Amino acid sequence: MAMNKNTVLAWATTIMIIVGLILIALGAFRYDDVAGWGFAAVGIGFFAIAWVFNALKGRV
Repeated sequence: MAMNKNTVLAWATTIMIIVGLILIALGAFRYDDVAGWGFAAVGIGFFAIAWVFNALKGRV
């Protein structure tokens, strides 16, 4: 299986969405104080970067 640039970006997008979901879940269910807001904000940031990676597929 050859890993070209589009495959690498697809894997990066998938991994970042999974990590973003995990961070949001940690912020929502594990931490009840201010740290939960930080985890959720970082998770949303991971979604934004994954969105950029998905937009770059086929253009790089």
